[in-house]
Amino acid sequence: MRVTMILPALTEATSPLFRPIKYSLFPPLGLATLAAYLDDADEVTILDEHVERIDQVIADDRPDLVVIQAYITSARRSYEIADRYRAHGVFVAMGGLHVTSLPDEAAEHADAIFLGPGEDTWPRFLREFRRGQSDSRYASSERTLANLPPIRRDLIKRNRYLVPNSIVVSRGCPHHCDFCYKDAFFEGGKSFYTQQVDDALAEIERLPGKHLYFLDDHLLGNRKFAEALFDGMKGMGRVWQAAGTVDSILRPGLLEKAVEAGLRSMFVGFETINAANLAEQRKRQNVGHSYEAVARRLHDAGVMVNASFVFGMDGDGPDVFDRTVEWAVGAGLETATFHIMTPYPGTALFRRMEAAGRIVHRDWHRYDTRHVVYRPQGMTPDQLEAGYWRAYRDFYRWKNIWRGAAQKDAFGDRARHLSYAGAWKKFEPVWDFLIRTRNVLHALPLLERSLSSFGKRPL
Repeated sequence: MRVTMILPALTEATSPLFRPIKYSLFPPLGLATLAAYLDDADEVTILDEHVERIDQVIADDRPDLVVIQAYITSARRSYEIADRYRAHGVFVAMGGLHVTSLPDEAAEHADAIFLGPGEDTWPRFLREFRRGQSDSRYASSERTLANLPPIRRDLIKRNRYLVPNSIVVSRGCPHHCDFCYKDAFFEGGKSFYTQQVDDALAEIERLPGKHLYFLDDHLLGNRKFAEALFDGMKGMGRVWQAAGTVDSILRPGLLEKAVEAGLRSMFVGFETINAANLAEQRKRQNVGHSYEAVARRLHDAGVMVNASFVFGMDGDGPDVFDRTVEWAVGAGLETATFHIMTPYPGTALFRRMEAAGRIVHRDWHRYDTRHVVYRPQGMTPDQLEAGYWRAYRDFYRWKNIWRGAAQKDAFGDRARHLSYAGAWKKFEPVWDFLIRTRNVLHALPLLERSLSSFGKRPL
């Protein structure tokens, strides 16, 4: 059987003029995971439109099965690709976050759709498809990562990604924030579950080189699992990045184990500096905790901070942008990502906004956290979009990068802050060149050295 698996891209990621590095960071592990369930005799190809042109490929492609993973911002492109294949009689299976959120919409463009994770439904579909008896809709209910086959990393074009050693050892998150796109994805079963520790360690051992990036929504979400994983990783000589919540970072002992295992950079969802917004969005894991204490604890442990902030919650006014940037710079955060609050379909936020008549349109490609798609309460849409762009510019101004670096006590940590933050945003033309010439992987040793030396902690 011939199978083509596709991760479509939103328009910006395929621009002939400029390619942001964020679209060339990680390979499509979801598709590589599904590919592991195929037979050895099957001919499988993974196409990631973020890092390669695929129009000519799919024009001549006539496989037995096409599998498409759709996100909200790539939904329009996903449907276009699906329709092209179906016009030639090719069977199209489609899954992902957007499909789960709006299954009836997706079903108009696919022969079979998948709702939720695919570890239980995908193997069943394959058996039925080979017999010519597949259903049109598969909904996940059994949630387990036991006996998960090894990811088909041989299908990944490693040289096209800055961080090819991405890994996921859990699914979902134990928290349920109103604006979280992934909450609906796990309806009908467990919303957070992990691999067996030994299986996770075996997958790590398979990965070459030194650097790892855990793509888990909350690697620290199950303390027993996390501690056992970090104990197993200790001494491997790995250097890695991950995501954790405010409350988990403040738990005594857990961060220390992560650092001993090689943690050097943590993504933290601070989201908002307005306390009232946290309760409104059910971001309870942040309520009552000091953000200053979180930043200080990570830096004292030798861990860089990549902070996430969301603008446009109902408690935000036009002053929120400058206040947020000022706090982030003063706290010495190395990098920050900013977002305009976006009511994704399937979320509690979307239902609330829709009931109040505040949803402006349903052009899904604009639901990218850079455009205003609802009626804000504390400012105009133009103020919100302008403030979002200003926050990015201001945080990454050289004077603020210098100010942030100055918060570090050690000269080496200040130098690394300057190089890391500066390289991320100030050298985007260099990243664009590396992406287009397919040399982005050559920058990985620089990332490894930067992370390895942070905090002067030997591995």
